[in-house]
Amino acid sequence: MVQKIRIIDAKDHVDEEVKIGVWLTDKRSSGKISFLQLRDGSAFFQGVVVKSEVSEEVFELAKGLHQESSFYVTGVIHRDDRSHFGYEIEVSDLELVGESEGYPITPKEHGIDFLLDERHLWLRSKRPFAIMQVRNEMIRATYEFFNQEGFIKIDPPILTGSAPEGTTELFHIEYFDNDAYLSQSGQLYMEAGAQAFGKVFSFGPTFRAEKSKTRRHLTEFWMIEPEMAFTTQEESLQVQERYIAYLVQSVIDNCAYPLQLLDRDIETLKKYTKLPYPRISYDEAIKMLQDNGSDIQWGADFGAPDETYISDQFEQPVFVLNYPKAIKPFYMKPHPTRDDVYLCADLLAPEGYGEIIGGSERETDFDALRERIQAAGLDEKDYEWYLDLRRYGSTPHSGFGLGLERAITWICQLDHLREAIPFPRMINRIYP
Repeated sequence: MVQKIRIIDAKDHVDEEVKIGVWLTDKRSSGKISFLQLRDGSAFFQGVVVKSEVSEEVFELAKGLHQESSFYVTGVIHRDDRSHFGYEIEVSDLELVGESEGYPITPKEHGIDFLLDERHLWLRSKRPFAIMQVRNEMIRATYEFFNQEGFIKIDPPILTGSAPEGTTELFHIEYFDNDAYLSQSGQLYMEAGAQAFGKVFSFGPTFRAEKSKTRRHLTEFWMIEPEMAFTTQEESLQVQERYIAYLVQSVIDNCAYPLQLLDRDIETLKKYTKLPYPRISYDEAIKMLQDNGSDIQWGADFGAPDETYISDQFEQPVFVLNYPKAIKPFYMKPHPTRDDVYLCADLLAPEGYGEIIGGSERETDFDALRERIQAAGLDEKDYEWYLDLRRYGSTPHSGFGLGLERAITWICQLDHLREAIPFPRMINRIYP
């Protein structure tokens, strides 16, 4: 009986007859030979149908196949050094499973809006295939890294009763007879977890109720949010850079084929695994921008061009430390020798991809935190449980959040952030 395999396993079956369930992505013919471009969800490669080597019925079936028809292909695996994959199948038999007529995404260039409308089908194409492979590896490596570092995963609620960061950019819903919101962060809950387990992380969807107007912003994205008790900001920065280097190295080690499909230079990625990452203060970043002719003033938040210029001065991700209090959330710990900045940092990705991590040491003083909650105009009753964390055995603790999609966009060197999400659920359009 012929063994059924997946395309990705072709290297283990050279000169063997196998059977593979595939879809047709494209085809061409030279009269007596049909070249079928095939995919099966694990990889893409070519099937060669030689008229003199198969029955007339099989050859006519091969000639008549339409794009995205599904079928079983039987044949012998051969090496093919001319292809990106390195192997092909010499076809001996075809068995049609599902016909396809008028597939809308033809083998030509299409605009991003069209592809987003057809996202459920675009996922079949090589580029999103490669991106999702890298995404999957980054998720796997995330769990592996934090498990090795002694963290426990905790899942914060997606429905919350208040804003973790005190903003109004929340999706409001009616929760029976109460107001509720889609979570914009699991961080406050992770602080509770850290006081119970020492080191915790969450991984889940987060939401921002603002229209996505740039290539760097989404209204729905996935966040990894670690929190660590008895941990200073400096110690947290060391965890952050180890984590990023681990993600990049895991993609290099396990995603060579997807990176090849994306034309991503692995030698460039290797530079991002070298530690430690450079660090500059917010003050230094402002001066750097002003010296380059920017009219930005101290106290302003960085825009995308500012972040790009700063990151372009370094060959690795760069930490920008100690931002002004006015542009950061209320829960951060003040700098010990300055009244105007927090102990916090953003990690800017190279190549102009902007902030991928934001983190800080957290305020541990009960009275100071309560005063800041009140000053922010927040209802103290909504944060009584958060204040309890300072009432009962408060510890120095720090944490950070990484936006998965933006990190994918950087590692895959994508032009648009929206390519990094599997479905366009909440990017200013609702998927049917």
